[in-house]
Parts: sequence; C-alpha cells; structure tokens
Amino acid sequence: MSAISDEGGESAKYRAPALSKGLDILELLSTVADGLTQAEIAKTLGRTSSEIFRMLMVLRERGYVEIDNDRYHLTTKMFVMAHRHPPVKRLAAFAGDPMQRLADRLNQSMHLGILHRGEMLVIAQVDCPDNNLTSVRLGAHVPLYDTASGRVLAAWLDREALGRLIAEAGPDSPKRADFEADLPAVRRQGFCVSPSQTIAGVLNLSVPIFDFTGQAVASVTIPFIQRLSGTSIFPPEYCRDALVEMCAGISRRLGADMDALHRREPELQ
Repeated sequence: MSAISDEGGESAKYRAPALSKGLDILELLSTVADGLTQAEIAKTLGRTSSEIFRMLMVLRERGYVEIDNDRYHLTTKMFVMAHRHPPVKRLAAFAGDPMQRLADRLNQSMHLGILHRGEMLVIAQVDCPDNNLTSVRLGAHVPLYDTASGRVLAAWLDREALGRLIAEAGPDSPKRADFEADLPAVRRQGFCVSPSQTIAGVLNLSVPIFDFTGQAVASVTIPFIQRLSGTSIFPPEYCRDALVEMCAGISRRLGADMDALHRREPELQ
C-alpha cells in the first residue's frame, strides 16, 4: 500500500466527525455570554438540528454544557480542567501566596497571565484590601497588543517565536508597529511600565516570570491606580521594584537562574 502523500488525505485518514462537531459547539458557546438555543447553534455551525441535539445531549451528560430557558451555556468544567493542567497549576500555586501578600502590602490588585493563541490569558487574580480597586476577570482573554504583560513576554522570545506570536495576534493590526518598537527597551529593563490602553488613569506595571529553561512563561501585572487617601500609598516606582523582587523569587522557585538571565544579552534590536 502506498503512503498517503497529499495533505488532505492524511487529515482525512484520522478525521473524527463527531468529535469535531462537539468541539465546534464548545468553541461557539465560549464566545457568547447569554448562551444559544439549539436552533441558533445549528444555524451558526451549518449543521442540522438533529446533529446538534445528539451532541448537546452528550455534552450535557458529561457536564460541559447546561441548559437554562432553552439556551445552552458552558459550565465551568473546562475552566477547572485547564487549572488542573500541571504547568498552569504549578504557576498558580507558586505565585498565588506571594501575589496576595504583595497586593495586601501595596494596596494594589494584580493578575498572572500567560500567552495563549496570540492573546494574554489571565490565570490568577488577587485583589487588594481597599474598597476601591482595579482588577481583570479571571479567565479573561486580552488582545496582545493592548497589554504590558504581552510586551514583557514577547520581549524574551527569539525572532522565530516572536514571528509566530505576531501571526497569531494579527500581523495587520495598526498596533503591531508600536508593540514591536517597545520590545527592545522592555527587554533591557526587565519590566514594562505603560499607560493602560483600555482604562484612562491606570498605569500597568508588568514583570516576567521565568522557568528553569530561562523562558519567560508568565507575567504578573499591577494595574496601578494612584490613591489619594489611606494608609498604604506607594508611588509606582516602589510598586514596580517590589513586583520585580517578587517575580524574581517566584522564578527562582521554578528553577530559574536569575543571575544568568541578568547577564544574557538582549536579542531583539
């Protein structure tokens, strides 16, 4: 028997239509807040109502979707599964307590993010004790070019990996040029301090976390707000330095050689 040489033939060999339909439904429901009816799902996906019904019954039985007033919604099962994934779970476990302690000390909220399909995915969020705070929703996907966290992670990528990230984030975006222009300075500094591109008056302070391979695997970001009263009023420079120190400590716990990283020459020009 001759080997399958064409790309379509190779993919057809391992095709699983039922699995594809189920994944299509999950991906669709992840994009809507109010859920969809069976008819709306079928129409959007170009499937028959009977096909969708069978898939929905299986997904309900397995706990991935639920129905309320004839509208189907995702449950939190996939979110729970994602946080059981060892790299994410390990990151969140190592970073959670230090982040909460620093949030309490600085009276500033902060969040932990990773790169995911050309966006920043928030995998941990801690709030400060103050009544007034700025936070990012846990599980939020934030466009790469709008984030300080994206800059501190992209700054440590080699050219090939950065090219792949840009392709995922949108190479034709008008924000791409400014994003890439910021990377050399971010790499030299080891952090990013930039005004928020989504909320006026917020200054984003973002620092990378490294693993034992020397890769920047996550970032912690403080959406810094200037407090006018209270007992914990620190300037952004103090908060930035404290964040750098905390992230270095988390990186060491992950096995990173911080001295070697500080000696590494910047690669992005």
